[in-house]
Amino acid sequence: MWNYSEKVKDHFFNPRNARVVDNANAVGDVGSLSCGDALRLMLRVDPQSETILEAGFQTFGCGSAIASSSALTELIIGRTLAQAEQVTNQQIADYLDGLPPQKMHCSVMGQEALRAAIAHYRGETLIDEHEEGALICKCFGVDEGQIRRAVLSNGLTTLEEVINYTKAGGGCTACHEKIELALADILAQHPQAATAIVTENDPHWQEVVDAITELRPHIQADGGDMSLLSVNNHTVTVSLSGSCSGCMMTDMTLAWLQQKLMERTGCYMDVVAA
Repeated sequence: MWNYSEKVKDHFFNPRNARVVDNANAVGDVGSLSCGDALRLMLRVDPQSETILEAGFQTFGCGSAIASSSALTELIIGRTLAQAEQVTNQQIADYLDGLPPQKMHCSVMGQEALRAAIAHYRGETLIDEHEEGALICKCFGVDEGQIRRAVLSNGLTTLEEVINYTKAGGGCTACHEKIELALADILAQHPQAATAIVTENDPHWQEVVDAITELRPHIQADGGDMSLLSVNNHTVTVSLSGSCSGCMMTDMTLAWLQQKLMERTGCYMDVVAA
């Protein structure tokens, strides 16, 4: 039997914001009824401040899926979209005092729904990762992009962990070899990913989130992006994507963030890119 925390039970039996949001201007749909869990996240965002005023959800899935969706809405209401973008699946699990390893995919589904809802609000179309060869698990419709994000955000290193966090390979097992090849490729490209696990309990966590939130619009204006992977003691690990990958200005960007963090925290902070 899996052990569920009291908070998981509470959010399952008494889910928060389990409703349709009237006048929602951001909607994210993930999962599939035919493949198992499915989640629709609805947000009402203030167009002036981009603050999330309301959040609601409809979930088809297990108790952990319902609890994770409930926790997600509690975490993001009152935050700006830039702040909400920094919410990770690990934060959702931590908010619930943990999830069984086999149910971590429920928290990942919440993070994916948030990502889709923010893209919808901004009028963006998420890159179609279901190109030929990119779909890894046909049973649950999990593509290489989803696996990559789960690995980099949670420091996954084994097939079992990928299954727990994404459900990929949890059905017929025919895709296990594809998952292992994809995992090996991801870890080869990002050798620090195995230790890049978000630590929200670090005393400097919020200062780091605020500093990155301040920096990201400038990076995005140049076609790049930055996301927080971990805060561990005085080491901050970030992931750079888009035009930031391999950019000659990367060191300057990291140095700018490091300086801002030292100003905010009053102590030395080491900033590294995974």
